[in-house]
Amino acid sequence: MSKKVTTIMISLMLCTSLLVGCRQKSVDNTRKIGLIVSTLNNPFFVDLKSGIESEAKKLGYDVVVLDSQNDPAKEVSNMEDISVKNVDVILLNPVDSDSAIASVMVANNLELPVITVDRASNGSKVVSHVASDNVEGGKMAAKYLAEKLGNKGNIVELEGIAGSSATRDRGAGFDNEIKNSNLQIITKQSADFDRTKGLSVMENIIQSKGDINAVFAQNDEMALGALKALQDANMNDVLVVGFDATDDAVTSVQKGDMAATIAQQPKLIGETAVNLAHRFLSGETVENFAPVELKLIEKK
Repeated sequence: MSKKVTTIMISLMLCTSLLVGCRQKSVDNTRKIGLIVSTLNNPFFVDLKSGIESEAKKLGYDVVVLDSQNDPAKEVSNMEDISVKNVDVILLNPVDSDSAIASVMVANNLELPVITVDRASNGSKVVSHVASDNVEGGKMAAKYLAEKLGNKGNIVELEGIAGSSATRDRGAGFDNEIKNSNLQIITKQSADFDRTKGLSVMENIIQSKGDINAVFAQNDEMALGALKALQDANMNDVLVVGFDATDDAVTSVQKGDMAATIAQQPKLIGETAVNLAHRFLSGETVENFAPVELKLIEKK
């Protein structure tokens, strides 16, 4: 565990000691779901939030939303803040899976149930985890590229935020499947799930690695950034595969710019998380992991 995460955990134990006993039941019968989202500066998580709010409204819940702005320390602060807003359950979309331990610990100390969404927590107690099978999604991307490239070629892999379960699992699925092919991953570099970083990282890779046949980006934002860098370098034959099936990415695929994207269906993930939370609050026993179907999208 990193020194940064350890420091956060020590500080939160001091903070939560002040918060225990401060939560009060709402004076009315309104049920509330707390949503702590890693960032709302990403279309995928905007769609996730939309799916949660839509399904919550149908089931009679209000939703309290806090944005962690991709900052683990702010995520912990958000967890402390949301604990005094009379929520019945918290849906946590972590910034990364290691720092999420500290955030979940805050809720555990206050006996608030937590369901992780899209990204898991590497520790502390959660009710359940709702996400796509990211390992399988990585395999799907690798199989697609092997087929399109005739099982030979050089691949660049753009990785997400270090420590997040999505980065780990998508990478593991992709890398293990590539080992079963004649494709070569010539470099793997992080661009933090960010479009601007995807652009700049890909520009640097183009300068140092001339022979590139395909790019697998672990989300669509990085894929679209990489695509822009390739287009600027007149490398239009390079296949780019993303992950998430955001609106911008699907449009790019249908235009013939991106080759494909793995559809993770964020609205459906959000809806599934709310339904699972509702079942839990109704006294049902719920599964530890609720998978949401994936599919590959390419030009029709």
